[in-house]
Amino acid sequence: MPTPQRMEAMGLELPTGTDPHSVRKRIEAMEILLERSFRIPGINYPVGLDSLVGLVPVLGDIVTTAMGAYIVWEARNLGMPKWKLWRMAGNVGFDALLGAVPVVGDAADFLFRSNTRNLRIVKKHLDKHHPATRVIEG
Repeated sequence: MPTPQRMEAMGLELPTGTDPHSVRKRIEAMEILLERSFRIPGINYPVGLDSLVGLVPVLGDIVTTAMGAYIVWEARNLGMPKWKLWRMAGNVGFDALLGAVPVVGDAADFLFRSNTRNLRIVKKHLDKHHPATRVIEG
């Protein structure tokens, strides 16, 4: 587990509060870790732990599903409507079902990014209901 100093050196500063801004930062960090932490050399395509850990049969899919469920749990703590939470859970569940299929599921992990979809749902909600959490992305 990286120390707080190492995380800060890597540009990861994760707030521990329960306010919407802190939750947004944690969800964004988890999405980056799961979907865009590395680039495939030569084709410059971003991949994350979801694709890499998902290559490990059974255990990898369980771990990445749990990490995706964490994003849904954080969204629940924001007080998001149940229909949005169900949609997010559906994204994670669909990703888990795809991952359970050998070979095809591993290829699908590169294309179907449930955590990115869920981050988009959370950002839309926060931008509407908590506009102070908006971040200008460059």
